[in-house]
Amino acid sequence: MPKDTRIDPTDARLLLALSAEPRATTVALAERTGLSRNTVQARLAALDRDGAVTSFERRVDPAALGYPLTAFVTTHVAQRLLDEVAAALAAIPEVVQVHGLTGESDLLVHVVARDAEDLYRVAGQILARPGVERTNTALVMRQLVEYRMTPLLRRAASGGNAAGGGGEREPGHR
Repeated sequence: MPKDTRIDPTDARLLLALSAEPRATTVALAERTGLSRNTVQARLAALDRDGAVTSFERRVDPAALGYPLTAFVTTHVAQRLLDEVAAALAAIPEVVQVHGLTGESDLLVHVVARDAEDLYRVAGQILARPGVERTNTALVMRQLVEYRMTPLLRRAASGGNAAGGGGEREPGHR
């Protein structure tokens, strides 16, 4: 999403409605948000065009595809080969996300695997890439907070943008 693109409270309300019911029609979203169908359609198109709404893939559970293990591999890279390493990592199907970091490690590589032996193979593939100097693999034991945008969308929908905790909770959580 371009840095100058901001989600306003109306966009946030629309995204909250879409998050609650991802298969909702434009008409249903219009009814839920109190906006016209044309406004909903235009805003969704703009959010999609501007990159504010990412791919459907985020909603697919890797375990349902036979990859129940999740791990993060911190990776140290020869800086001059950073782009080549990133491209090589993108070629490994089990690599689901890569972040460039500041600090001791250069990359945080999010991977999935079928089992411990498969994770060993995937970690070995990462380490074998030219430009990768060393890695450290941490297995995820359990997920404590799922990926979420709802608290930030609620804040944006209310017109607030202050940083901080605020103690907001997801529906049904105590």
